Amino acid sequence: MTGATPARFPFKPQQRLLSPPAFDRVYSLRRRVVNNLFSVNFAPNDLGYPRLGLSIGSKAVGKSVDRNRVKRQVRESFRKAAPGLPAMDFVVGARNGARTAHNAALREGLAALWNQVQK
Repeated sequence: MTGATPARFPFKPQQRLLSPPAFDRVYSLRRRVVNNLFSVNFAPNDLGYPRLGLSIGSKAVGKSVDRNRVKRQVRESFRKAAPGLPAMDFVVGARNGARTAHNAALREGLAALWNQVQK
């Protein structure tokens, strides 16, 4: 095969929000954008790069298979959008519409929210 190789945008461990205090900080300082699939809470950080936290609950999405599918789509969308995002901490939560949405719809919904954040 010949041709250009696609740009790689890895999702590194330091780009993840893992601790409860980090989530609490985002929720307390937050700004928020929403659509029918997701809510994205965000707060500035001093690290120079964006970080992602996930809050995908069973109440909104359902079974673990569905939650994991939604989480994969969120991580992939963030991975691709991260080079253009400001240095902020993001917590993405699923809304009821995410339960039945197809993967393409999930990606489109997230892309719209990332665009809102960039403005």
